[in-house]
Amino acid sequence: MKLVLITIGLLGLGIAGLAIKLWAKKDGKFAGTCASQNPHLNKNGEPCGYCGKAANQCENR
Repeated sequence: MKLVLITIGLLGLGIAGLAIKLWAKKDGKFAGTCASQNPHLNKNGEPCGYCGKAANQCENR
């Protein structure tokens, strides 16, 4: 039972941290979420599958 309570507490802290980060960001958007911005994930320079932007079109590069 103690382990379950610790697990729930840690998950709650993580969710609260994400909520605070989202609340504190301008317009409620996470910065740099496009995979095209990460050179390890996008080695071929393909556009983002979510927004369609190429790596050189991303604003938070």
